[in-house]
Amino acid sequence: MLAAERRDFLLERLARDGKIVAKDVAAQLHLSEDSVRRDLRDLAAAGLCQRVYGGALPVSPAMADYATRTTVEPGSKSRVAARAAQLVRPGATVILDGGTTTLAVVGALPSDLQCTVITHSPTIAVALLERPAVDVFLLGGRLFRHSAVACGAVAVEAAQEVSADLFLLGVTGVHPEHGLTTGDPEEAAMKRALAARAADTYVLASAEKVGAVSPYRVLPLTDVAGVVTDTASDNPTVRSLRDLGARLLHA
Repeated sequence: MLAAERRDFLLERLARDGKIVAKDVAAQLHLSEDSVRRDLRDLAAAGLCQRVYGGALPVSPAMADYATRTTVEPGSKSRVAARAAQLVRPGATVILDGGTTTLAVVGALPSDLQCTVITHSPTIAVALLERPAVDVFLLGGRLFRHSAVACGAVAVEAAQEVSADLFLLGVTGVHPEHGLTTGDPEEAAMKRALAARAADTYVLASAEKVGAVSPYRVLPLTDVAGVVTDTASDNPTVRSLRDLGARLLHA
């Protein structure tokens, strides 16, 4: 089998099974595991999979730049946002992460809702200008252009000075084995810092994120109060999350 044929086979296996186990593919194709791992490295370098120990998993579409992400699964994001908005109680203090799903949450909030929002996203803060009953605190730091949020040491230090009832967390991957992941180490650190300042953290998991994995771990699933998703309850990843004891809030 030629190298191009092997890579097509690997991509078909990834699309069908949602994962690649290198030793199983090597046995099936009568190849060495090193050959399969080299092919996976090439696919990962091309952005076609995410390498993990022992094989590979789907790369998250949410790893794209901010403008592109606005076009990914807009219906799923709207459904997840509407369900997440129900978690925001009048008078509560809420931390809103950056991202397109969290921006949709702002649009789903009742127009007369009185609450306090803390965010490190200038985009979220600007969207809340139209909500005069919402008191907004914007955390500063170095602007991470990929996600349009403040990150870095200054932002993490600012996060340590706030407290909230609820944190709505955006990630790029939700996986039963690899937990909650994102594409940048500083952004992952900022998300952890914000989660540590909230009584409850809920993950916003639109369809493209469920079963996907990104390079940097944010938190294990056991560290969050629940996962808000519209992915079907019979989805294999959703079943695995439920088997692990994750609380799922279906949109």
